Amino acid sequence: MKKFFAIAVIAVMTHALALAQTTGQNRNIPTNWTGFYAGLNTGGVFGSSNAQTKTVYSEDGYFDSADVSVVNSTGNMNLHPTGFTGGLQFGYNLQIAKWVLGAEADYGVLAASRTSSGVGFYTDSDYGTFTITQTVSTDWMSSARARVGRTLGNRALLFATGGAAETVVRYSSLFTDNYENYNEAATPKVLKTGWIIGGGAEYALNRHWSARAEYLYADFGKVSNAGDVLADVWDDSYPASIFTHTATLKSNIGRIAINYRF
Repeated sequence: MKKFFAIAVIAVMTHALALAQTTGQNRNIPTNWTGFYAGLNTGGVFGSSNAQTKTVYSEDGYFDSADVSVVNSTGNMNLHPTGFTGGLQFGYNLQIAKWVLGAEADYGVLAASRTSSGVGFYTDSDYGTFTITQTVSTDWMSSARARVGRTLGNRALLFATGGAAETVVRYSSLFTDNYENYNEAATPKVLKTGWIIGGGAEYALNRHWSARAEYLYADFGKVSNAGDVLADVWDDSYPASIFTHTATLKSNIGRIAINYRF
């Protein structure tokens, strides 16, 4: 799918540039941005996520009080999911003098993932170490946004945009005791709606085709999972050793796009 979107965007952009060269239109003719449009986009994503795996002390639990703080500090990780984005957008613009008001929706790939592991040392060295591994990922995003812009000259448009975005946040956490073979795992997958803002610049290649570059920042909030119990490979468990898990997801998205204005 990544290759499909990349090839499609390149093909459409190449075709649009060719049209801009062959239509013979006067480049000094003012562009009116009013109307419907649709197009393709592609780019990259650099995200950030604070992932936390925590437990609490209990007299009937697996950990002593000093080890609880070690587990919690080891399980506090900052991850940076990175990857590819690409998809479709469509919208409507209304130009009033030099101002352009509009609305846009998009849907596409947001393939970003990152895994991080940490090793902790029990306060009693006889019990060795434990490992916590956490992963945060997502594979698609949709958004609905308002846009406001101002024209520069005959063909350029600077704009700001903001609205709501949606994705599925996938989070997994695995605690493994490297001494006793006890482990605990959680894999919440949650549909999240967040907010998205950004801005960019668009340039009209001719009366129908335009190209743009934009930056978007999306915050999808936090996912959580609680009530998981430490157990060993034979399903013996410590009900008092309950873990809680949380992970946030924020995405910095940079992309280019090509639009056809009807």
